[in-house]
Amino acid sequence: MKRKPYIIGILAAGLALTAALGIPGYSRIVSSAQSFQHYFRALETTGGSLGPVERFAYSLVLANSQPAPREK
Repeated sequence: MKRKPYIIGILAAGLALTAALGIPGYSRIVSSAQSFQHYFRALETTGGSLGPVERFAYSLVLANSQPAPREK
């Protein structure tokens, strides 16, 4: 079971490296992955009764949603 965190870490490091090198398109993937990770961890710490599949689905939706425009 310890293999999954290492694989995810290696993939994240690879994405971050390609984004740092300025390869177009990868910076968007990195920012999407970071926002997904943020929402996934936030849903885990809320204390709700969401399972891992539900957290995954909600995190994908939240990471791909556009923020509401501010009213003046």
